[in-house]
Amino acid sequence: MSNTEIWLVIALLAVATFIARSSFWLIGHHISLPKRVQEALRYAPSCALAAIIFPDLLLSNGAISISFDNPKLIAGIAATAFFLVKRNMLFTIYFGMAVYTYVRLGL
Repeated sequence: MSNTEIWLVIALLAVATFIARSSFWLIGHHISLPKRVQEALRYAPSCALAAIIFPDLLLSNGAISISFDNPKLIAGIAATAFFLVKRNMLFTIYFGMAVYTYVRLGL
């Protein structure tokens, strides 16, 4: 692939990204979504977050690892329990990282 082709692909991807991201911004007020779709879209951020977090917690060396040998899973469970009790996101992050470090280093 020549340099010209690479730059052409980059430019086309930039244009495609701009069109896709700005379309809702530019014509969004002309589109009315049904109430059922609006309610379903409320769960999109939490679904996206779960899709990012769960593979990281459950996969170890490319395989699913649901055991006490997986420090990420233990830290995730401990952080979830901490959050359910304290309801403080910042301290939950600190607590989860402390548990992860403790379990990983085997202190």
